Amino acid sequence: MRTLIDFDDAPVFAIPAAGGVREGVLVEGPQGWGEFGPPADSDDALAARWLTAAMEPSTVGWPDAIRGRVPVAVAIPEVDPATARRLVTAGRSVCARVAVGAGNDSRGADAARVSAVREAQGSGASVRCVVEVTEADEAIAAITRLDRAAGGLEMVELNCRSVEIAAAVRRGVDVPVAVDAVLLSEAGSTSDAADIAVLRCGPLGGVRRALRRAEALGLPCVVNLAGLTSIGMAGDVALAAVLPDLPFACGPAAVSPADGDVVAEARSLVPAGGYLPAAPTPAAPDPVRVARYTVTDPAAVGRWRELLRRAAALL
Repeated sequence: MRTLIDFDDAPVFAIPAAGGVREGVLVEGPQGWGEFGPPADSDDALAARWLTAAMEPSTVGWPDAIRGRVPVAVAIPEVDPATARRLVTAGRSVCARVAVGAGNDSRGADAARVSAVREAQGSGASVRCVVEVTEADEAIAAITRLDRAAGGLEMVELNCRSVEIAAAVRRGVDVPVAVDAVLLSEAGSTSDAADIAVLRCGPLGGVRRALRRAEALGLPCVVNLAGLTSIGMAGDVALAAVLPDLPFACGPAAVSPADGDVVAEARSLVPAGGYLPAAPTPAAPDPVRVARYTVTDPAAVGRWRELLRRAAALL
């Protein structure tokens, strides 16, 4: 498939964001467009999986969806309780994904934020949190406190370096534990580490490979939106749209296309009423917006071109 794409002319983009700059490459194939946006510290093997995901919609396309739209959780950043309530009300989502801080000094603020979110939600809505884990005992204490504040968490997503740590946390809490599918697959065993697998299209190598990974893991799955633009996010939405079962709302986008996108405003993937539409292919880039965010620095462009070439050589 790589011979169908001209990597040397693929536009490199950089979009300013609150947490830094979103950088990546747009790749065009005979069927349309894809987004190549692996993290800056990716090795060649991980970059190759992101490239496979980018090439899938632009060459062979995605499998047919079984649902036309997917629910998306509303993101609640580290804000005061009053602001958290407003965000929940405006988001109109069936789920809120609440950011929590690190360290002892954030404990009271985290619990207050989670409690405020729960109070503002309507009936049938759920709350989940993401916890950075370095020590199992510390994470267990934090999760127990947050679960109490929420009156019951839907799940807690663990960001940790090993399944052994995840398993230790899971044994110490009464909350369903979600762990990244890549970590679970690399470990070769999921029986003690997780109740839920977190799927992301890019690092798993596209929709088809993510589906195979989910089947092999044999766990309920939640899809997190990892794309940098609406073109990349469309892959995560397509994955959620083809899963045989979708028991959970998708994790919200780490960045909002409303703050900068490469497609026309009417095609930006911004949730409406707590849902995103599933499309058979990503929207095409808007030339004006692409020009606005195109990188011209030779060093930056050269770095992305080299990463693309190394990733393509592994396919």
